[in-house]
Amino acid sequence: MLKNFMMGLAKFSAILGGIVLTLLIVLTCVSIVGRLINGWMHSDFMENLVPEFAQWVLGLGVGPVNGDFELVESGVAFAIFAFLPLCQITSGHATVGIFTDKLPTRVQRFLRMIIELVFAAVLVLIAWRLYEGMSSKMRYGETTFLLQFPIWWAYAASFVGAVVAAVVGIYMGLVRTYEFFTDRVIIWDGVGAEQ
Repeated sequence: MLKNFMMGLAKFSAILGGIVLTLLIVLTCVSIVGRLINGWMHSDFMENLVPEFAQWVLGLGVGPVNGDFELVESGVAFAIFAFLPLCQITSGHATVGIFTDKLPTRVQRFLRMIIELVFAAVLVLIAWRLYEGMSSKMRYGETTFLLQFPIWWAYAASFVGAVVAAVVGIYMGLVRTYEFFTDRVIIWDGVGAEQ
C-alpha cells in the first residue's frame, strides 16, 4: 500500500516535471524564433526591400520572450527536483559497480542501505536549505530583474519538489534498511518505471 502510494507520488512528480520541462522547451523555441525574426526584420536587406512589411512585423511585437532566461532558470530547477523521486524509487541513479558487483549479496545490501540513508539525509538537508533560502527571499522581497516576479516563487516550486524527493528518499532508506535486516527484497531495481 505505502509502496504504491510512494510510486504514485514519484510518478506524479515526474509527470509534473515533464510538463514544466516541455513548456520551457516551447518557450525557448518561441523565444529563439522570435529573436531570429526580429533580427531578420531589422536587417538592411528587409529594411531596403520591404520596409513597410518589416515595420509591420516588428510592430506586432515579434522578438524574444521577455524574461525567458528567468523563467527557464526557475522551471529547470523545479524539474530537476521533480524527477529525483522517480529516479530514487526505481534506483535510476548512475552507478559504477566494478568493485561492488563482485562482493557478496549481504555486503551489497549493506552498502545500498548506507547509500540510501545518506542520500535521504542529503535530500532532507537540501529541502531544509531551500526552505531557508525561500524564507530569506520572502523577507527581503527580492524580485527577478526583467519580469520582477518574486524570487521566492522559484524557491517554493523547487522546495515542493525537494520535499517530495526527501520523503521518497527517507522511504527508500527505510526500505533498504528493512531489506538488509530481513534478507527480503521489497523494491527491485527499475521496477515501477515502466508501469
